[in-house]
Amino acid sequence: MDRFYTIEDVQKEVAQLINDTSQTYGQQTSRLAKIAENSMPYPVAKDHDFYNLYDSGQICDLDEGHAPYAPRYILPDYEKYLKEGSKFLRMEPAENLMDATTNLLILYHHVPSVTRFPVYIGSLDTLLEPFVEKEEPEMARHILRNFLLQLDRTVDDSFCHANIGPKATKTGELILELVSELQNATPNLTLLYHPEITPDDFAEKAVSASLTCANPAFANHKMYSEDFGETPYGIASCYNALPIHGGAFTLSRLRLNKVAEGAETEEDFFQNVLPKAVHTLTDFMEHKIDFLVKETSFFKSSFLVEEDLVSLENFVGLFGIVGLHECVQTLLGYNQSKAVFGRDEEANAMGQKVMDAVQELVGEHTSKYSPVWGHKFMLHAQVGAAGDTGTTAAHRIQIGSEPDLYTHLRQTASFQPYFPSGVGDHFPFDETAKRNPKAVVDIFKGAFQLNNRYLSSYNDDGDLIRVTGYLVKKSDVEAFGRGEQVSYDTVQYALDPLTKYGILERKVEEV
Repeated sequence: MDRFYTIEDVQKEVAQLINDTSQTYGQQTSRLAKIAENSMPYPVAKDHDFYNLYDSGQICDLDEGHAPYAPRYILPDYEKYLKEGSKFLRMEPAENLMDATTNLLILYHHVPSVTRFPVYIGSLDTLLEPFVEKEEPEMARHILRNFLLQLDRTVDDSFCHANIGPKATKTGELILELVSELQNATPNLTLLYHPEITPDDFAEKAVSASLTCANPAFANHKMYSEDFGETPYGIASCYNALPIHGGAFTLSRLRLNKVAEGAETEEDFFQNVLPKAVHTLTDFMEHKIDFLVKETSFFKSSFLVEEDLVSLENFVGLFGIVGLHECVQTLLGYNQSKAVFGRDEEANAMGQKVMDAVQELVGEHTSKYSPVWGHKFMLHAQVGAAGDTGTTAAHRIQIGSEPDLYTHLRQTASFQPYFPSGVGDHFPFDETAKRNPKAVVDIFKGAFQLNNRYLSSYNDDGDLIRVTGYLVKKSDVEAFGRGEQVSYDTVQYALDPLTKYGILERKVEEV
């Protein structure tokens, strides 16, 4: 583990990076900054339990860096910006659609994140609808098309996320048409679906688009709205539900499969090993947040804070988990059970027992920060990272073990409610779904009635695919695998999932 760098370590990494012909200049620059940051120590003592649990694979900090100097995810108040402009950026309030899209593109350039690109670009239909209504239809379409092209070609990372809905709008319909036409990987897109607000024909257009270009996914807006109450929220990055005017300080995670492997018995897991892992990670996260707030400049001097586009009080810590499937199998193995997670009630019940314990243990930690969430960390169903061989994303059923679609949706409905900060399951469909998008909408409606939070669909034969929550083109992954440069940062993260983790082997559904 790169916990304590030497100058020789730094020089070796720099030399290797600047000679890597598969990395673009921008990707090299970003990674060089991370190497410099990681020459700093982590913000915990050298004898902290974090290091041992990191070395054993139980804890992962998701490459946030040893000394993070900006929040991981930021969700600015774009509506306020369009109405008031920005003194720092020398921008006047937008008066027409060209102004609005130009102003947004300028602000996006200045919104940091763990990816170096904005992970949330707003509810685009709500933001732009007043301006679209003033334009001639063809001109509005032309401007929006150029806006989406500019995003895809300059925000080279499909963790960049936009929302539409729940209402049907001219802008929303134009965006659905354009994403299907352009076949871009950026931005990732979510429809905030509400059965009492979202018209069926608009939802069907969204499904048709998703079966063409894997965009948009569907979020259960009714459920998220109940969770967040009066606090406006947005879906950012992969599928992270976070407070607007704030965001996430950090996202760190437990590999529950590795935690279970460190236990001698089921009782040892629940009584000793899991509590130690959870408490170690919550303490590490609190130290990291404290460092970010007190020792770095972001909350002291960023124009985003000074112009009230974000507020410290609206940031939260995200506690993520992966590997529930393998964790359950390990725990059942201690009792010689042959039950399989996702298929057998005994295994699903064990999964819920694990999540109940995680939820309770994380809830025992009270943070100095995050009054927006009662000074607690939010549980997050994290989707995967480097080093996850043999680790199924989040709470998901292992690829190859999926039951039939309706059993699968009932099973996910038992686990998605645990994760108010983000969760999702992805379902590839065959060509039959393209001919009947209404059937897919009906499936999603039923799934949301069961308390699923977030679902997505895509066509199994398409070039664009949802990897774990973000989008990539299979053709780009193939090019990167051949050592060619690809503009999207995200492609390098997708290589292992598509070639080693079996993403392309997901069960394909029929309707």
